[in-house]
Order: sequence, then C-alpha cells, then structure tokens
Amino acid sequence: MAKKKIVKVTLIKSPIGTLPKHKLCLKGLGLRRMHQSVEVEDTPSVRGMIKKINYMLAVEGEG
Repeated sequence: MAKKKIVKVTLIKSPIGTLPKHKLCLKGLGLRRMHQSVEVEDTPSVRGMIKKINYMLAVEGEG
C-alpha cells in the first residue's frame, strides 16, 4: 500500500474581514486560530482549498 502524502498547513493571517467562502475553506482544513498548524492529506480537494486561501497560509511538505 502506498504511503499517503501529508501537507502541513499553518494559519499566518487573521480571517477577520475575509470572504465567507474563504472562512469555510479554513474550517474545512481544520484551522481555527492564528499560528495553528494541521497536517492534512494531499488530495485535489485540499489543494483547491489551499490555493483559494494561500494568502493566509504557510504550507510545508508540498510535493
């Protein structure tokens, strides 16, 4: 079985004043507060969320 790829995402900018859909992307990634980091599986849907709100995130472990 192949090893799943993991991406570490950190919230570095406050979501206050951002679009509601961008806040939903944060919720979908599991981010709640500033400087919180989560490790998510590298899937196309997660990539789309990261791309949409890339101005608020720091991403590590991209393939």
